Amino acid sequence: MVMILRILASVLILISILFMPFWISLILAFAGIIYFDYFFEAVALLLLSDLLYGVRETKFSGILFISFLASLVILITSEIIKKKLRLKS
Repeated sequence: MVMILRILASVLILISILFMPFWISLILAFAGIIYFDYFFEAVALLLLSDLLYGVRETKFSGILFISFLASLVILITSEIIKKKLRLKS
């Protein structure tokens, strides 16, 4: 059952990347990262988003893959926090 939810979440994020505003895709991806363990699909889909719609940001030294890097950092830190929370309970 979890695998079906994971696949549906990935498809929903893909549809949101293609047809909805960017902030909806970010919210869905970060919710998936928090809900599922090791949700690398969100990182890959946000990389796709950066490849399709990304522009260079002068604020970030011309980096093109801002949402990809942010989602990767959030995935790693959330997995560390999840692991620590599970050990304490």
